[in-house]
Amino acid sequence: QVQLVESGGGLVQAGGSLKLSCVASGRTFGYAMGWFRQAPGKEREFVATISWRSGSTFYADSVKGRFTISRDNAKNTVYLQMNSLKPEDTAVYYCAADRLAHLGTDYDYWGQGTQVTVSS
Repeated sequence: QVQLVESGGGLVQAGGSLKLSCVASGRTFGYAMGWFRQAPGKEREFVATISWRSGSTFYADSVKGRFTISRDNAKNTVYLQMNSLKPEDTAVYYCAADRLAHLGTDYDYWGQGTQVTVSS
């Protein structure tokens, strides 16, 4: 079992930055970590993912060049640095863990989510 707890969400003006954190506990060794988001009335969508061993990263086109995913395996923590935020980035952001880094939403474990609101 893996438990995930996100933090760092909040209200920010367009063009601003936020850094989300996700602390993992339990049997975390070897798991890829991903960030997803869900806006009101929309389906949950992939944002970014990072593999365990090589640290390879993948991003949704909508956030490429603005968001950066990183991880500190010693601290069992994954981060999402979000820059140049836009109102359309407003959503609940979820951290997730899976054995493989992939772009689908069928990750094995999920956090409770943290709200990010970007005002225009």
